[in-house]
Amino acid sequence: MRLRVLTIFFAVIVSGVHARAQVQPAVNAPATEVEAVVLTDAGAFRMELYPDKAPKHVAQFLQRVRQGYYDGSAFFRVVANGLIQGGDPLLKNSKTPKNLWGSGGLNLLADEFSDLKHERGVVSTVSIPNKPNSDGAQFFVCVSPQVALDGKYSAFGRVTEGMDLVEKISQVPADANGVTSTPVRIVKITIEKKHEEPFLNASLDELRKRVVMKTTLGTLKLQMEPDWAPNHVRAFLKLTQTGWYNGTPFHRLAKGFVAQGGMPTNRSSGPIHTSDRWVRPLKAEFSNDIKHSRGIVSMAHGDDPNSATTSFFLMLGNAPTLDGKYSAFARVVEGMELLEAFEKEEVDGETPKRRLEIVEMMIEN
Repeated sequence: MRLRVLTIFFAVIVSGVHARAQVQPAVNAPATEVEAVVLTDAGAFRMELYPDKAPKHVAQFLQRVRQGYYDGSAFFRVVANGLIQGGDPLLKNSKTPKNLWGSGGLNLLADEFSDLKHERGVVSTVSIPNKPNSDGAQFFVCVSPQVALDGKYSAFGRVTEGMDLVEKISQVPADANGVTSTPVRIVKITIEKKHEEPFLNASLDELRKRVVMKTTLGTLKLQMEPDWAPNHVRAFLKLTQTGWYNGTPFHRLAKGFVAQGGMPTNRSSGPIHTSDRWVRPLKAEFSNDIKHSRGIVSMAHGDDPNSATTSFFLMLGNAPTLDGKYSAFARVVEGMELLEAFEKEEVDGETPKRRLEIVEMMIEN
């Protein structure tokens, strides 16, 4: 009976480009400061590593990447929109029989379970089913949450860029066991310094951007005002540039008051985004000099004034009671007529009766 490693899995598209393994130059930085760049013949994605969750698995992965262990291997088993599996060294040989795919590079490490859940983008280790402490060098990437795997497989990383590619790989036609006829080749995996958080060190002048917000009702242009609230502008631009806001709905519409959006809940692409790692509470930047008048954009927060994260609101009217209590950071400079369009929408209390969302936001050049 052939070994079936992880009964839920994968494969992928494209031709069999067979790259020769080459030893990779070391990046002299701690595991927390680097990312693995997985180049496939269908594109590339990046993943960060969590040595605090699975130190031995991270150390093994880094060592093998630098040795070229994965170069020329493949993603060979998929669950559509579920996950993808790869890294078997046996697939570096194009003549390896299909009944042996998934049987190589196992039984190398003991389990390292942690509180890291198998959410979208999480990278975890393949082991031999029903055999504890049989973790190997193969790995899988979750496209959607895999709750049944929590506490059973050793998670050690998360995709930070390129989840669209991972999702695409998961959708490749496969047989009943999830094995594809043509694997997606791992051309090379390299270790690079992490991409810097966008706008982290930008000056005030570099923050004076204009953002184009395409919504269900039309397009607005927002002028950032870093002199009012520099760190709120920084956070807003960061999430705009990385596409975090795309597909998020306006969940609150209070006529003559505000249209509020920017929460990940019910995002059309799912609640998890690779830029979630850069979402953190913002310290309030209040000013009594900035008036919450029609067209002003300000950041929402909870009971704690230092709890703002992503949710913002467009002022549909004048509300002096908000002055000095919420951090205004931008203003509408084009598309004021859309504020009138918000006013005409039907609501149930303060909830829009139809879905109104941010289709796309981009920073104007």
